[in-house]
Amino acid sequence: MKIYVTSIFVDDQQKALEFYTVKLGFAKKNDIPLGEYRWLTVVSPDEPNGVELLLEPSTHRAVPPFKKALKDDKIPATSFQVKDVEQAVQRLRSMGVDFVQEPTPAGEVIIAMFDDTCGNLIQIMQS
Repeated sequence: MKIYVTSIFVDDQQKALEFYTVKLGFAKKNDIPLGEYRWLTVVSPDEPNGVELLLEPSTHRAVPPFKKALKDDKIPATSFQVKDVEQAVQRLRSMGVDFVQEPTPAGEVIIAMFDDTCGNLIQIMQS
């Protein structure tokens, strides 16, 4: 068994697609219309057949309070691995990404956290 797709709830699918592809560097994998919304996934360009991240609409009634609680408590919705946190922070900050946690050693990893502009905090980590 392996992970095929995982999702992150986003306030606006198009805005999320732009953020996750242009700023974070992911590649669009699927964009299938499903009525009012889309089956919209991105992947790492390093692993185009790897795990897909579904940019899922935040429309279920349980999602807005869940997302707000996570954000209020500074809990990331998901975490991505980078080779060099400091370099990633500098690159993303130069593109206007707002960091809520500067690079911080945490045991054997270094982490930082930013706002994805779609209702989530995202952690990046260097191991």
